[in-house]
Amino acid sequence: MSTGEQKIIFFDGVCGLCNTAVDFVLREDRERKFLFSPLRGETFRQIERDHPMTLHADSLFVLKRSPQKEVLLQRSEAVLYILENLPKYRWLAKIGHIFPAPFRDTFYRLIAATRYRIWGKRDSCRLPTPEEGSRFLP
Repeated sequence: MSTGEQKIIFFDGVCGLCNTAVDFVLREDRERKFLFSPLRGETFRQIERDHPMTLHADSLFVLKRSPQKEVLLQRSEAVLYILENLPKYRWLAKIGHIFPAPFRDTFYRLIAATRYRIWGKRDSCRLPTPEEGSRFLP
């Protein structure tokens, strides 16, 4: 990660699919570009104040923050951004960008609406292992 730049993935810590996605990114992000924080965490609560779109949102978010600006991506844009930053999966992001955002987000919302039924729901947020600890924010 370059100096002054942060890429934070905000995820639903009790969602089985979200936790599987976090495990995937942790495994594939060999350059350690991403940090992670649960949607119910302190870090996300600070972000919510400046980004009203996050209120009551049922989405994965990626915050791109530099000293000059801050951009918050959600739904399919967040997923494609993550894939773009994982060298082995850039090709998948390119395919995803072929489809218009409204179509991608409809597909995203369908998955989001059924994720607990299909992938399950945990009783508490995912806790990082000691090796992962430095990549997780409160």
